[in-house]
Amino acid sequence: MELNRVVVTGMGCLTPLGNDVPSFFDALKRGVSGAGPITRFDASKFKTQFACEIKGWDPHDHFDRKEARKLDPYAQYGIVAARQAVAQSGLADAEIDADRIGVIFGSGIGGILTFQQEIQNFVEGDGTPRFNPFFIPKMIGDICAGQISMEFGFRGPNYACVSACASATNCIIDAFNAIRYGKADAMVSGGAEAAVVEAGIGGFSAMKALSSRNDDPQVASRPFDVNRDGFVLGEGAGAIVMESLEHAQARGAHIICEVMGGGASADAHHLTAPHPEGLGARNVMRAALADAGMTADDIDYVNVHGTSTPLGDLAEVKAIEEVFGEHAKALSISSTKSMTGHLLGAAGAVETLACIMAVTENVVPPTINFADPDPDLNQELDYTFNVMRRRPVNAALSNTFGFGGHNASVIVRKF
Repeated sequence: MELNRVVVTGMGCLTPLGNDVPSFFDALKRGVSGAGPITRFDASKFKTQFACEIKGWDPHDHFDRKEARKLDPYAQYGIVAARQAVAQSGLADAEIDADRIGVIFGSGIGGILTFQQEIQNFVEGDGTPRFNPFFIPKMIGDICAGQISMEFGFRGPNYACVSACASATNCIIDAFNAIRYGKADAMVSGGAEAAVVEAGIGGFSAMKALSSRNDDPQVASRPFDVNRDGFVLGEGAGAIVMESLEHAQARGAHIICEVMGGGASADAHHLTAPHPEGLGARNVMRAALADAGMTADDIDYVNVHGTSTPLGDLAEVKAIEEVFGEHAKALSISSTKSMTGHLLGAAGAVETLACIMAVTENVVPPTINFADPDPDLNQELDYTFNVMRRRPVNAALSNTFGFGGHNASVIVRKF
C-alpha cells in the first residue's frame, strides 16, 4: 500500500504569549514570559498564586452570549484556534468532500471550570439536585472536537484523545495516520485546556508539582536550571490543518511544512514521575524516527517536554543522549514551556507549532530564565538558553509526556 504524504496547510492558537500564530511566533523569538499573578480568581490562599493565563480574552468577541453559555472555556479556546487554522488553510471555502474531512482534538482535563461550578452550586444549594442541562455537554473532553466538526460540517473521523499532557500530540498523530492511510483527505487536529481555576491550581499544588515562586512569577518556569522547583500552569489551545499532499495540491493550497511521523510509548513506571533513566522517552523518540523513515542525524531541533521539574528534565536529557548519541551535541534543544507555561493537554499542539516555526523560519526559540547550571545535566548539549538562535532547521521533533507514563513524539520537516 502506497502511503499518502501529509502536509500542514493551516495553523491557529490561543496562548499566554499571543492570541494568534503571528503573535505567538513573535513572542517565542523574543523570549517573552507569559507568567503573572492569577486574575481568574482570588488565589491569595493558595501556595501557588500565579499562572500563564491568556491575555485580552473576551469570549463574546468570538461567540454570542447564548452560544458562550453552552461552552466551557476549554472548548471556546479550541474552537477559536480551529477557526484560525481552517481560515488559513482555505478549506472551508474549497470544493471538498466533507465526509472525508475530520476532527481529532483533545484535552487532558476538559471542562474543569464547568465541573467545579456545578458541584459548588449543588453543595451550596438546598439539597435539591438542580443541574444545568448543559453540565455534561460542556464538561466532557470530546465536546470540543464535536463542536468544531459541527461548525464546519466536517463529517469524517471525529473524536478526542486523552493522554494527559500528551493528548494533543496523540491527536495529531492519529489525524496524521488517518490521512496517511487514506481514511481522510484532511483533518483538523490539536488540543485545548483551561485549567487555571481553583481546582486546577489546588490539585496540582497538592501534588507539589507547581512552582511556588510567587515573588517573581515571570522567571518561575526555568527548565534545566538547578533551582527549578516545578512547572507553571498555562492555558490555551493549538490547532493545525493537515491534508494529503495530493489533496492540498489539487486545490492549490499553500503548504507550510510536512508531517513525517509520530510515536507513542508508556513508561509503565509511576503515576506521575517519569522513568528515571528516560526509558519511555527514549522509546518514543526512536518510534517516531522509525515511523518517519528518518535517522537521529536527520533531526536539527528537539522541542523538549521540559516542564521545569527536577526529575522530568533529567530523564528527558538522558533519553536524548541515548537516542541521538554524538549527534546530540549538534542538536538545538529548547523548552518553550519556559515561556508558555505548561498547557497540559494543549501543550503538544502549541509545541508542534513552535517546531513548525523552527523549520519554516530557521529559528530555534530559547529556553528562558536560565541562570545556574545543573551539574547533573550534560553541559555539552545546546539548550538554547535565554536567546533564540538562527540556524538551518530542516526537521524538528516535539516531545510531550503525560501523567500515567504516556509519551508521544511527532516530527515535522521542511516541505
